[in-house]
Amino acid sequence: MQAKLETRPSVRRCAVTGALGLALLGAGLPAAASGATTATTATTRDTGSGLSRFYDQRVEWTACEGTEMPKDLQCGKVTVPLDYSRPRGGTLDVALARYRATGDSRGSVLLNFGGPGGSGINELALGGKEFMHLTNGYDVVTFDPRGVGRSSPVSCGPATLKIMEATDGDGGMTDPEGVLERLRDAAAECAKYSGPVLPHIGTVDAARDMDVMRRALGDDRLNYLGFSYGTRLGAVYAARFPDKVGRMVLDGVDTLTEPLAEQGLAGARGQQTALENFLDWCVEDVACPFGQDARDARDQVERLVASLDSDPVPSAFGEPFTGQDMVGAIGQALYSRELWPSLERALAQLLEDGDTRGLEGFSSGGVTFPVRAPVRGDRTAGLTDEEDVPMDNLPAALMAINCADDPDRPTAAQVTASLDRLRARYEDVSPVFGRYRLTQVLMCYGRPRGTDYIRDDVKDLDTARMLLVGTRGDPATPYRWTTETADRLGPSAVVLDNRGEGHTGYASSKCVHRKVDDFLLYGSLPPDGSSCGPESTGDGSG
Repeated sequence: MQAKLETRPSVRRCAVTGALGLALLGAGLPAAASGATTATTATTRDTGSGLSRFYDQRVEWTACEGTEMPKDLQCGKVTVPLDYSRPRGGTLDVALARYRATGDSRGSVLLNFGGPGGSGINELALGGKEFMHLTNGYDVVTFDPRGVGRSSPVSCGPATLKIMEATDGDGGMTDPEGVLERLRDAAAECAKYSGPVLPHIGTVDAARDMDVMRRALGDDRLNYLGFSYGTRLGAVYAARFPDKVGRMVLDGVDTLTEPLAEQGLAGARGQQTALENFLDWCVEDVACPFGQDARDARDQVERLVASLDSDPVPSAFGEPFTGQDMVGAIGQALYSRELWPSLERALAQLLEDGDTRGLEGFSSGGVTFPVRAPVRGDRTAGLTDEEDVPMDNLPAALMAINCADDPDRPTAAQVTASLDRLRARYEDVSPVFGRYRLTQVLMCYGRPRGTDYIRDDVKDLDTARMLLVGTRGDPATPYRWTTETADRLGPSAVVLDNRGEGHTGYASSKCVHRKVDDFLLYGSLPPDGSSCGPESTGDGSG
């Protein structure tokens, strides 16, 4: 699912941030149909035709270097083709990290935390304790996908802020032609600063990289745990390599079919529901800054957004803090129910003292992106040093991967003609988040058309059974996407219904955590349609 980019960069917790995704420029990639015959053909094709040298490599692990890296975290890399249609051409290195199994290892489980655009290595270094139980049977491995982090990171240079400013507020609505022209120019800047990886970024190529990783890790099948956008990546892998799917879990299931405009509507609707759930909780507390009536609290939030948009207050950094800045901060806080008490206090600070610091803590401000020189292509791109990863890599990669996955490219005339209708739909589903989410439909203008592989071919899979986790109160990936994706993938998909709040279930629900670990470690798959109850009911099981 696609996120609206922030002019103030958000807290970078992938499954707990505003992450959301789509996939790649799959030029010439043949569809992977279901069935053992097709699977065998795909395996033969992908290990031959000049690719054997990539499949024959093994990972060499060393201690991770860099700030705040745990001593027991090991790092390595695999080399992959820049362009899979030309495997004898340029290459790039994909950065890996792992925690070793504590006992006998049955192989590896590969993690993707979502995004797209977030560094898997940084996420595992910061939040690895959530996955330590899996080391009872596996090496727990993650990676920086191509174009991200240390793996040939993309950048838009000074154009990143231009893109954010062009789509911030109502500019895209009042002057769409001007905004589209600026976005087209910015797309050219992104190509200049990103270098040769940009045309080969996205989910289809990332899935092919994962199969090289699987083989380099010594695994016959891929065991995988993907969150949010990572569920899309897992589904594409399963379609591309159906006979190589091991135990696969998709948590916070992304859509495979909806265009960006519909994804934005789903996001606005989900965030509105999450806000209303938060306010229902808030008004039960005497400290709630909106009083004790939920309907009145909703009206107060809408009035506060409108007031700040017309008359911003100074932020902690001296910049104007607008209603849309407030909406963005609230949206970040709603990704985890654990943040609700902090959000309540931050809103009270704003209402009582005009103090924006609490809200800005959810989307830290005042950053500017340093400019680096444009990248020129070379035949082999090694890992990028941590200090050389561009500051704008997260938003640049998010845009690049989302747009590479999206085949729709409406013309300027089509965009302009549809904006009024779209605006009415967005504001109808969410009076608070509708305006904020609308401008995301402009993000891919000026970029090459993306792949149609995901919409057309990721369906009717003949794989080992996989577990799909959907959370009822998820503000980013609505529960219906879980059931729709399960129906699309076919009988191999088993749904676990998490009746809780927040984005994804593994970190927030003990029940989900236990069922996922039981499947990955022991192959114990819950019945299709079984559920986990809200954590407030006791042990979280249902």
